[in-house]
Amino acid sequence: MKKLAFLILAVVAAFTHQTALAQDSKTETFKVYGNCGMCKKRIEKSATGEGISKAEWNVETKIMTVVYDPAKTSNAAIQKKIAAVGHDTEKEKAADSIYNKLPGCCLYDRGKTDKQTDHSGHHR
Repeated sequence: MKKLAFLILAVVAAFTHQTALAQDSKTETFKVYGNCGMCKKRIEKSATGEGISKAEWNVETKIMTVVYDPAKTSNAAIQKKIAAVGHDTEKEKAADSIYNKLPGCCLYDRGKTDKQTDHSGHHR
């Protein structure tokens, strides 16, 4: 009986801890410019790290969804990490020197970043 009570207590404690973690998480979306599957891999990889539990970029809509712990990172910090690998975001512009090193299929028109271009055949 003691083992069963301990097991139930352990399960309840784990569930409570998970619920508390989920409540502390923040989910946000923002625009990130890119074109193809190669961009997707680069963008999502750059947005990983401590405090970030999800980073998913949609190639078609250009919308990045992040779930993170605001005690460990911020939306602004995540956007800076993405810009550091060559992709402009709503609030951060990538350095020209980094953007210019992206593969040709990943070079989006920076003057028309709201214009969607069909790159459906690229690197998916």
